[in-house]
Amino acid sequence: MQIMSRVAIAAATAVFPAGCAKSDQAAKDSAAGAAAAPAAAPAPAPPPALSLADVAGKWQVGAVPESGTDTSATNYVLTATADTTGWLVTYPSGLKVPVQVMASGDSVVVKTGTFASQRRKGIQVKTEGSFKLQNGKIVGTTIAHYSTTGPDSVLHLRFEGTKMP
Repeated sequence: MQIMSRVAIAAATAVFPAGCAKSDQAAKDSAAGAAAAPAAAPAPAPPPALSLADVAGKWQVGAVPESGTDTSATNYVLTATADTTGWLVTYPSGLKVPVQVMASGDSVVVKTGTFASQRRKGIQVKTEGSFKLQNGKIVGTTIAHYSTTGPDSVLHLRFEGTKMP
């Protein structure tokens, strides 16, 4: 019985280093392969930050619902300044709506208070959205929140603006 125990211990001891040797060799092979592999390409640089000064001026804007069922545009002039004060949306009706703004990375975030909707007569609306400067135009999305309890209380719009001379 003692002989069998000694044989079992000797066999286990002989197998154990061999198992470790294979793992050690595999680790060395992996490390050597990783060292020889070309370095991964660096991540592309983030787009440059957009400042409010980059979009200062007057913009002729058209906003169209994303749904595609209504393709009529809501047109307005966006007056943008180099800082957060004085931003204004002016509709063809003459209504002027102050706009709160914040530059965030490569975008400008915009938000209005509640005003008389120019799209849905007799209903109040407030909007929020964001835009980027692309190819000399401002391009973005707006969400209009209507003061109604009906199923159409929210409208998603895409807009594009061209700088006025």
